[in-house]
Amino acid sequence: MLPVLIIATLLSMLACYLIARSRSGDRRFWVIVGLLFGPLAIPFAFFAKPKPKPDPGENSPG
Repeated sequence: MLPVLIIATLLSMLACYLIARSRSGDRRFWVIVGLLFGPLAIPFAFFAKPKPKPDPGENSPG
């Protein structure tokens, strides 16, 4: 039983990492959430708002 839980947790961490990476999210945060909550974290990672991409013209001196 314990190996199944460990594998499920590791797969959840990987899934959260991949979702966060594809949506420009904080990967470290979502891996920790996957570790703490297991498979329950995957839908939250998927439905979390992605970070807005920075506009390249915003930070240029004017």
